[in-house]
Amino acid sequence: MPDVVMFGDTVRSPEMRHEVPVQVPDPLIYVERNGTRQVFARSLELPRLAQIDGLEAISYEEIGMDELVAAGQQWHEADPELVLRACRRVGVSRATVPRSFPVGIADHLRANGVELEPDGEHFDRRRRSKTEAELAGISKAQRSCERAMRRVRELLGGGDVTCEELQAEILRIFTEDGLTAPDGLIASHGPQTAIGHEPGSGTIVPGEPVVVDIYPLDPDSGCFTDMTRTFCIGEPPAELVEYHRLCQEALSRVVPVVRPGVTGKELYELAAKVFEDAGFPTQRTKEPGQVLDEGFFHSLGHGVGLEVHELPLLGRNGKELVAGDVVTLEPGCYRPGFGGCRLEDIVLVTEDGCEVLTDFPYDLEV
Repeated sequence: MPDVVMFGDTVRSPEMRHEVPVQVPDPLIYVERNGTRQVFARSLELPRLAQIDGLEAISYEEIGMDELVAAGQQWHEADPELVLRACRRVGVSRATVPRSFPVGIADHLRANGVELEPDGEHFDRRRRSKTEAELAGISKAQRSCERAMRRVRELLGGGDVTCEELQAEILRIFTEDGLTAPDGLIASHGPQTAIGHEPGSGTIVPGEPVVVDIYPLDPDSGCFTDMTRTFCIGEPPAELVEYHRLCQEALSRVVPVVRPGVTGKELYELAAKVFEDAGFPTQRTKEPGQVLDEGFFHSLGHGVGLEVHELPLLGRNGKELVAGDVVTLEPGCYRPGFGGCRLEDIVLVTEDGCEVLTDFPYDLEV
């Protein structure tokens, strides 16, 4: 295994959070060499870091932080030299770094004899198979999603409700359940539902599509979930009913095929064929360079975990799934000016198949 160096906090860096599974908002230095793992941090973080099995916690003071401060260096000015000193202490002269490794720090290390090899895929692979703690966090977030979605159905069933009111109620439930929504959420209606990640606004009226796509974060594990349902107050129009039927059919065809070794491309193609057979365009039938805004115009899904969108991709170039992956399956169909339908579940890839983690009905009419 190559030596590894990382610099970042565990809130914004999924690579760091995977190795240091506690929430630390300030930058850490992580160094891995010959099977040993060290994390360098400010003194106020050391008590928590010292409790992590297999990880040696070392203070910045031990690598000369006080000396750098006395020389007049400001907070971030000292970072490149601290990382260099951490490498020298551990004996790292050549290391693999994630794709997000800071350019300024990389320049300083290289100028002082440390060779660096950016390899984003190396770090992606390290966190594909979810740990027990990560799966527990995803499950916790998913149960809260389902509670929020039940409340959405209740509010829609009462009529006279706005997208903003739905969004506020979803956030209230997330807060009660100890979750956050750092990437926002979607509760859109009518033609808005045909516009990708449009958050939604305005009063919801009977007979139009309502798409609710929610993806909260469990702060304890650092993991997200992702879930979408489509609703309609009163009798839905025939077009929406057909979109909804196709989304359910795509899910029913794909889920039994999910297992280690199958590719994201194969799963996407299974789903795309459902829409193509019904006469709708997909990414694989459009002309090269064409911007598709109708039909099944996006991929089937993506990995979810320490990022809400991560590998593996379930699209035209999707690679093999591995046991421990958690992926979304989210077929959709849309028409500009009318709106659309999307249904999204998350599944855990097991050794011999998959387990659907989402537990919520697909009912369209409320």
